[in-house]
Amino acid sequence: MKLDGRRESTNVDDRRGRSMKAKGGLGLGGLIIAGLLVWIFGGNPASVLQLAGGDQTTTENTEYVATPEEEAMAKFARQILAGTEDVWTAEFKKIGKTYKAPKLVLFKDGVTSGCGNATSQSGPFYCSADQCVYLDLEFFMNMRQHLGADGDFAYAYVIAHEVGHHVQYLLGTLTEAHQQMSRMSEKDANQISVRLELQADYYAGVWAYHDNEMFGSLEEGDIDEGLRVASLIGDDYLQKKARGYAVPDSFNHGTSAQRSRWLKKGIATGMMKGGDTFSPSYSSL
Repeated sequence: MKLDGRRESTNVDDRRGRSMKAKGGLGLGGLIIAGLLVWIFGGNPASVLQLAGGDQTTTENTEYVATPEEEAMAKFARQILAGTEDVWTAEFKKIGKTYKAPKLVLFKDGVTSGCGNATSQSGPFYCSADQCVYLDLEFFMNMRQHLGADGDFAYAYVIAHEVGHHVQYLLGTLTEAHQQMSRMSEKDANQISVRLELQADYYAGVWAYHDNEMFGSLEEGDIDEGLRVASLIGDDYLQKKARGYAVPDSFNHGTSAQRSRWLKKGIATGMMKGGDTFSPSYSSL
């Protein structure tokens, strides 16, 4: 991606100097492959937050010195966030609404969110209770090392996907879907989750389309990076890789084909209204 000279968002809460320590032997190490799998298997952050919940943790302020690589990633994240702010402000204006941007919280090892306490094992997540996107930058390094998913657009896609959930929250989609899920069987709730996640993928594509229109940000190979990541984080691919078989009823992010298709559709059209993943039959997604 071409980001030289692009502004960096100031809507960032950098908590990397505030480490979360566990009592009672609960170790909060650096980001590990378990965290990556939670995110790509579509684990509900609310359940993962219990890993560090309640009186099990304390917060400790420390002097934090980031590596040059991590600082470069932090700058990158701020630039991508700024791009989402510019794009979604314009897109909401088109439909007569005002976009209120989420805050990006950068953390290391563990963090306290409006949805509860979380360790890095939760992976990147969006919390509607405080309208924040939470990210441990080491997640990107683990994407490269453990998933083989690399490239700046691949990382931007992760951020844009979480911002996509914020877009859903502002439009009322996220709240309505969660209310429906609370009344459903696990199988049916998983299907609603898939619809939410595919729409967030679509919105990530819509962001990419308009970011490129505004700033000429996409370079040759960027879209392929994004589509490759989308295929590598499909529930079917990951379950087969981890278990040797897939359990469709447990899918809650969508298959490789579905994720790639909806991201590609968003990139191709750039139209918010084209991201209706709730009206089609589940089998046609």
